[in-house]
Amino acid sequence: MSALRHVLDIDDLGTEGLSAVMALATADPASLPPVLEGQGVALVFEKPSNRSRNSTEMATVALGGHPVYIQGHEVGLDVREPAGDVALTLACYHSVLCARVIDHGSLVRMTVALDAADATVPVINLLSDVAHPCQALADLLTIRQHFGTDGLPERTVAYVGDANNVWRSLAIASSMVGMPTRVASPVGFGPTDSDVALVRSFGGDLVVTTDPTEAVEGVDAVYTDVWTSMGQEAEAAARLEAFRGFEVNEELMKGTREGAVVLHCLPAHRGEEISAGVVDGPRSLVWQQATNRMHAMRGLLAWVRGVDVASLDRGGHQ
Repeated sequence: MSALRHVLDIDDLGTEGLSAVMALATADPASLPPVLEGQGVALVFEKPSNRSRNSTEMATVALGGHPVYIQGHEVGLDVREPAGDVALTLACYHSVLCARVIDHGSLVRMTVALDAADATVPVINLLSDVAHPCQALADLLTIRQHFGTDGLPERTVAYVGDANNVWRSLAIASSMVGMPTRVASPVGFGPTDSDVALVRSFGGDLVVTTDPTEAVEGVDAVYTDVWTSMGQEAEAAARLEAFRGFEVNEELMKGTREGAVVLHCLPAHRGEEISAGVVDGPRSLVWQQATNRMHAMRGLLAWVRGVDVASLDRGGHQ
């Protein structure tokens, strides 16, 4: 295996790594070497998930591995046992450690402990309060499938809603491939200055606004996410009020470019951040996105375990 590859956010891939993961994700699974054969992949979930768990388990199996699902209370990150000790223990049994955590710092402490011990077990972020790189990979894969791999700098994605972990990783990934993005959020829910600087550092254009209509004008794709994420339930009423007017609905979509599509990481709350007519309509790619979580994860697992894209049969690509 080549140098250890932790992936805590999408920019950890680098532009070459991102391109490689996309190629591995679209390769015929039969063309991929069984790099996880006879090996375990630890899946630590402090938060429950539908798509993250199923996509990661099936991607692991496709590469010959054995996924082990571990609920947060079973290991008690930084409560029952320090995150670093949890990682070192799991590294005794598994070749990859995937974790969906409450605090991004838990992932950082895992990687620090593993690196200090010279363990050859990469950590993959399945979601944290800061980033959601696996979702961003599926999003980019979906956009590429729909619009083609060429000309992405001529396509624009507008994100309407809370500038959260999903937005952050999506915006970084888009910028890494030169695709312009826009984000419209209520005052107090927009991106931080440091996140804006990071997104723009990759060369992709970013427009920040508080006006959804301005954000979607002439764009090729509109993305949204729930207004209240897990762990924010106490803020639900205040968030519903703050995000009033930010629903992605038929009226808002009238301002987009002809043929524009709709993206959502799911779960969707119809009648809140998105209307039923849009999420279930002909412009929606949400189920293609959900499917691509598995393909993207397969590509990512193959990449962190050192699979070389150049070694694949290019004729086997989908």
